[in-house]
Amino acid sequence: MRKINLNKFVVIFALFFASCSGSDERPEYRERSLAAIYNNAVYNLERGRVQQAAFEFDEVERQHPYSSWARRSMLMSAYAYYLQNKYDQSISTAQRFISLHPGNKHAVYAYYLIGQSYYERIQDVARDQRITELALESFVEVVRRYPDTDYARDAQMKIDLTNDHLAGKEMYIGRYYLEKKAFLAAINRFRIVTVDYQTTSHVPEALHRTVEAYLSMGLLDEAYKTASVLGHNFPNSDWYKDSYELIQSNLE
Repeated sequence: MRKINLNKFVVIFALFFASCSGSDERPEYRERSLAAIYNNAVYNLERGRVQQAAFEFDEVERQHPYSSWARRSMLMSAYAYYLQNKYDQSISTAQRFISLHPGNKHAVYAYYLIGQSYYERIQDVARDQRITELALESFVEVVRRYPDTDYARDAQMKIDLTNDHLAGKEMYIGRYYLEKKAFLAAINRFRIVTVDYQTTSHVPEALHRTVEAYLSMGLLDEAYKTASVLGHNFPNSDWYKDSYELIQSNLE
């Protein structure tokens, strides 16, 4: 009987290779030792046979539910599903791990994997952004619960990116309203960007578009105030130069 290698559990988390195609049919039940099942799962995973690996990790929990390796296998199964782009299965497995073992030292990985499984499915700003919001919520939870971990540091970067994406959605809608001359609706969308997403890259454009909307409504004072805010915070921005030119042309 091969001895279970404890170090493999840590090593596998660092592996990010493409999954290979495999049968979706779960193999028939065969009673085996914990070591035989787990080592076979790791063997498959290391060779890119992630579907088979996921089945084997599930089998560890199925046949040996009270062992410490059942907990580890649950996380490995979630990871294997993630590698196959089976994100819903990865999320449900990770959530089950958290529910059953909330104080486990590896729970941070479960939280992080949930965030990653949402993050991988973020769509273009023209589409619904509920998945983006779920990714953001998940990464915020990682940072809140485990602030001093490498997972939290990576999650913070993903938080910044998801916020930028959500701001992009508001800009997309705001530009649409501006084009349709629904100026108040456009201003409200741009205000969401400048208030709720004020650290994102979209703020200078949001302020400029607000200037455009105010000028189109004949509200010169409001346009001037907004342009002043843009100039104070982003004096070297091309958006400020555009706003300045708009203001000047309306004052002539």
